[in-house]
Amino acid sequence: MKKGKTFIVSGPSGVGKSTVLQALLSKRDDLYFSVSATTRPAREGETDGVHYHFLDVETFQQWIAEDQFLEYAEYVGNFYGTPKRFVDEAMERGKDVILDIEIQGAIQIAAKRPETIRIFIAPPSWAELERRLSSRGTDSQEKIQKRLVRAKVEFQTAHTYDYFVINDSVENAVRELEAIMTAEHCRPQERMEIISGK
Repeated sequence: MKKGKTFIVSGPSGVGKSTVLQALLSKRDDLYFSVSATTRPAREGETDGVHYHFLDVETFQQWIAEDQFLEYAEYVGNFYGTPKRFVDEAMERGKDVILDIEIQGAIQIAAKRPETIRIFIAPPSWAELERRLSSRGTDSQEKIQKRLVRAKVEFQTAHTYDYFVINDSVENAVRELEAIMTAEHCRPQERMEIISGK
């Protein structure tokens, strides 16, 4: 059985990553979406192991000490991280793993596992990103401007990624993600190992 690969998907807030990834995952049963661990309390309707792996601070810090995370960070007083175990188990079962990770986490993972494929998702234009952020109706104008400033900073790292997908429509973005994943499994070394039976 071929081993799965890990794909990191990053992009600014409001670019539509969640919508694109949900559409991709609904089409495929050979993918595993990595569930993060966190020390923040579960919100109403959230299920352990589905939305997050909910850990207490002591357990989370123990996992850090045991090097059980591919990446982790502290955000607004809570820890968030990507557990290695679930990613590795899925890859051993032949599933490709999707990580929806911010830039800093992507840098941490790439340093540990340079073979990880990184994909940056961008909006078709800044005006469209602003429109999407505004149409959500969840943020004040001040917060939207902060998100746009952050998006520009994130955009400056896009050239360090392996691929660049423009989310002009969900269908096109999903098609490009699938094409990238297919191409990555057509690399000569992997194909030659299949033929030679290694």
